[in-house]
Amino acid sequence: MTFKRALLAATILAAPVAASAQPVTGLYIGVGAGGNWVNNPSKIDLSGGATPGNFGLAPGVTISNAGKANFNFGWAGVASIGWGFGNGFRAEIEGNYRENEVDSIRGFNLAPIGRTGGFQRTYGVMANILYDFDFANFGLGQSIFQPYVGVGAGYAWTQWHNVRGQSFAPGRGGSVFYADDDNGQFAYQAIVGVGTPLTWLGVTGLTLTAEYRFFGTLQPDLFTTIRNPVNNAIGAAGKVSPDNYNHSVMLGLRYALFQPPPPPPPVATPVAPAPAPARTYLVFFDWDRADLTARAREIIAEAAQNASRVQSTRIEVAGHADRSGSAAYNQRLSQRRADAVAAELVNRGISRSDISVSAYGESRPLVPTADGVREPQNRRVEIVLR
Repeated sequence: MTFKRALLAATILAAPVAASAQPVTGLYIGVGAGGNWVNNPSKIDLSGGATPGNFGLAPGVTISNAGKANFNFGWAGVASIGWGFGNGFRAEIEGNYRENEVDSIRGFNLAPIGRTGGFQRTYGVMANILYDFDFANFGLGQSIFQPYVGVGAGYAWTQWHNVRGQSFAPGRGGSVFYADDDNGQFAYQAIVGVGTPLTWLGVTGLTLTAEYRFFGTLQPDLFTTIRNPVNNAIGAAGKVSPDNYNHSVMLGLRYALFQPPPPPPPVATPVAPAPAPARTYLVFFDWDRADLTARAREIIAEAAQNASRVQSTRIEVAGHADRSGSAAYNQRLSQRRADAVAAELVNRGISRSDISVSAYGESRPLVPTADGVREPQNRRVEIVLR
């Protein structure tokens, strides 16, 4: 397999994963077709009719298992219209058709029988109740497959079309068994299937189905004759009642009408950006001074510019002093330093209402020292942008 073919196969297999199976809601239509097996051999009973001499039987007399018929592999088709209730249950009306060719006939005191032919056809109308299983209800999460089961009841006609066979038994003169008749009876079925959505094809509500059906009817009564092969004269006639049990395996499509388009894929909620870290600027002062140096003004100017660019919500200005004077004096000195810095910020375009001013004296040294030590780094004002 070439790389391109492998890639195509992988794409096709992966595509359905985008849609999970959902219970049907509202009106839908469906079709299906596949193979059909008649339950071989099909047992055939003979019954006496209202007219004496019906296959030599008196009225009401039945010979069970008087003969048997085998049928070849055939085909079946169904078409349905229904309603999904959105909770897994569906109700539908179905039309169906099955056809199998006769393979062999035996019994009826005609064996061996050769030159067999003809068809058994069954067609009818059914009312079905089905239930779609949702894996999510069993804690198994979403799945692209949805199994379902169903039962149905209705009415079906069984037709033997040109069913025939010639006896090669000694003394039978080559008598021909012949039937071309139909009869309607009560019908019933059981359904087991699985569906998978085909929304990846761009059609909302389209589902591929695969299912097995057991379909049966009560025994139909079919008019049958035993004829002379030379002049076609009827030597005997009456009703035969074959069993009619069918096993069907089908693929199909179900289309839910008027479905809303699939929801758009969830949009990731944008994560709120983390608050910008606070930026701190240090403005240093000479000993016992509260006036601003040229370098101090440069630092304050940079702080004011950045405050405008990052749209700071609060600007904190905190004054400090070293421990070379009394605590009370240092408290007043740190306040003057803080006020000087705040005034310069206002001069640089910062609103005074955005500035919080505080003074801590010598209580928060940047460099711990003994009392009376003139430490330059403790003579400062801290500007914090938040």
